[in-house]
Amino acid sequence: MPGAHWNARGGEHKNMVNITDTAVTKVREILESQEPKPAGLRISVVGGGCSGFSYSMAFENTPNMLDKTYNYGGLKIFVDQASLLYLDGAEVDYVETLEGSGFKFNNPQVKSTCGCGSSFSV
Repeated sequence: MPGAHWNARGGEHKNMVNITDTAVTKVREILESQEPKPAGLRISVVGGGCSGFSYSMAFENTPNMLDKTYNYGGLKIFVDQASLLYLDGAEVDYVETLEGSGFKFNNPQVKSTCGCGSSFSV
């Protein structure tokens, strides 16, 4: 179902990290071109940026024992416990516009963002 978000058990979910179908497809494309193929994608929140926090996405070969793991049709997403506090309910999408393309975070917990759009405060 286009636009739907699914959890590891196959049911629809609301309160966790949501990845759109478009973003999953794009991550899979990039993942398949990696050699050796990583175990999955890590999404995290790191300190820094002009508003206090910024998002990070990187391929992960060895997830940590305390990571929360989400499965989107075979694509594993790893989120550490600290980042989960800031990412609960957030949605990751992949957008293509005239200005460029990239991954976009829609996070209901964000109180303000900076001009660059990649930094936020809660």
